[in-house]
Amino acid sequence: MLVFRKAMALPRMSYLRSVFKVENYLLSCRHNSQNVNLSDPAVQTFLKNLMLEHDNLHTKARRTFDETKRLHEIKPIVYVLDQRISLYDSIESLKELNKRDGKDEEMKKLIKEEAEIYLKRLKEIDDELQTILFEPYLTEGGVLVEVTAGAGGQEAMLFARELFELYEAYANFKEWEVDVASLEKSDIGGIRKASVLIQGFGAPELMRMEAGVHRVQRIPVTEKGGRIHTSTVSVAVLPQPTEIELDIPERDLTIETKRASGAGGQHVNTTDSAVRIIHTPTGTVVECQEGRSQIKNKQIAMQKLRTLLLQKQIEEQSSKLNSERKLQVGSMNRNEKIRTYNYPQDRVTEHRDGGGTMHSLKTFMEGGEQLEQLQVSLLRHQRYQVIISEINDFINRQKQES
Repeated sequence: MLVFRKAMALPRMSYLRSVFKVENYLLSCRHNSQNVNLSDPAVQTFLKNLMLEHDNLHTKARRTFDETKRLHEIKPIVYVLDQRISLYDSIESLKELNKRDGKDEEMKKLIKEEAEIYLKRLKEIDDELQTILFEPYLTEGGVLVEVTAGAGGQEAMLFARELFELYEAYANFKEWEVDVASLEKSDIGGIRKASVLIQGFGAPELMRMEAGVHRVQRIPVTEKGGRIHTSTVSVAVLPQPTEIELDIPERDLTIETKRASGAGGQHVNTTDSAVRIIHTPTGTVVECQEGRSQIKNKQIAMQKLRTLLLQKQIEEQSSKLNSERKLQVGSMNRNEKIRTYNYPQDRVTEHRDGGGTMHSLKTFMEGGEQLEQLQVSLLRHQRYQVIISEINDFINRQKQES
């Protein structure tokens, strides 16, 4: 394990340990040969420029949020590159020493042994570099996850509930903070639509992999001995802004309180805990009645409102986004079929590049390591695409300048 990683926060260390549990990696990945040719002169020039970019950012007296994020993103890569350069210098020194006359056999033997050690270490460093180049970059933050039953009637609503419970269990597994923002139940215990705020290290990136259409194939629990039906559930994942990133003037809000409706016990029927907020400039309306505290419900409703308003801004500015941001927003498309849960065959199939097929559907639905491994694999493939795109863009710029 590299020295610089010891300074990382504990959640990050926990994440890294889970990534490298190779013995438990059950995913049959379709893209398991993601590497770049480190001997390619263009790649070497690209990596040198990464080091220059790092030095420029590191010496800046004041950095913007994006510059600080970029510095943290490329720092692990530059750390390994520094090791690689030092090792090459040592190898060159050995070559010079080997050219000198008058060496006895013992000295020649020592030089050869030292060279073998350096070459072995160089191979290890190159492997580390390939790994770090494509390691997903995770941040502290939050998302709003919306689960909506699609085609399939009551069966779709039942699976929407199971998917919602999967995300709650996964958030607990990751030790993330969870606040249910809304929950519309069906007559037989399913969910028509539900939303939850999830906050924690890695939540913005990992949960973004859940956005899209989830398809379930199984015999409906409402039928006995029936045939296999196909139902769908749509999942949207929206980034949560902070109060600083998206300040909403009080004058733009209409806040109403009322008694919560539906099941919830005596407390629900006797207190005005439900909160409804209207953002008058846009007409956006949010409600929250899941908690017993009016203050807590207001906090959740305000965070949901900020998230929805931020998403509107993102959609309005989508044409101006860079290629990586477009890739991220594209994964939020709730019309894209991303995953199939086949109960008769006891398997989960991820349809996106970087995915594959996993078995033991029951274990997957518990929201533990299997879901995390799938998300990490998808993120690594996206990271690979971004790095390759950056290298190609750099090569094209070099050609134009020359």
